[in-house]
Amino acid sequence: MAKVEPIQKSHLQVDTNLEVLPRVLDWFSDFAGKSLPHDLLWECQVALTEGFTNVVRHAHGHLAPQTAIDLEISLFCDYLEICIWDFGNPFDWKAKLAEIQGEELDPLEKEGGRGLLFMHQLTDELSYNRCDDNRNCLTMRKKLTNTVGSPD
Repeated sequence: MAKVEPIQKSHLQVDTNLEVLPRVLDWFSDFAGKSLPHDLLWECQVALTEGFTNVVRHAHGHLAPQTAIDLEISLFCDYLEICIWDFGNPFDWKAKLAEIQGEELDPLEKEGGRGLLFMHQLTDELSYNRCDDNRNCLTMRKKLTNTVGSPD
C-alpha cells in the first residue's frame, strides 16, 4: 500500500521552554487558520498546547532548556496530523490515561493528567511511540469531516 502524501506540511524546531508556546501557536495558526473551521482550529490548538507543555514539563523536565523539540503539521485530504518529538523516557500513555479515567476524582479537578485527557478527547487518533533515533513521537490526528451528529 502506497504511503499517502500530505497536501501541505510544515516543520518547526524550538527549545524546551514554555515561553515559546506563543510562537508555536502562531506557527500553527499561520498553517491551519485558513484551512480549518473555527471549532476544529480551537480543538487542535488546545491539543497542541497540551502536547507541547507536556513535553516541556514532563518529557524534558530533566533535560537542558536547549534540548530541541520538533513539531510537524501535515494536512491531508480528510485529516490534520500534528507530531511532536521529544527526547524523554518512554511513557505508556494508554496506562496513564486508563488510570486517570478510573479515578474517583473528576480529572479536571486534578493538577496532573488533564493534558493527556484533553488530547485524547479533542483528537480522533492519538499515539505516542518510541522512534529508532531514541526520540518519542506524539501523533495527534483530527478528522476534517465530522459525520457525527449530522442529519441523515
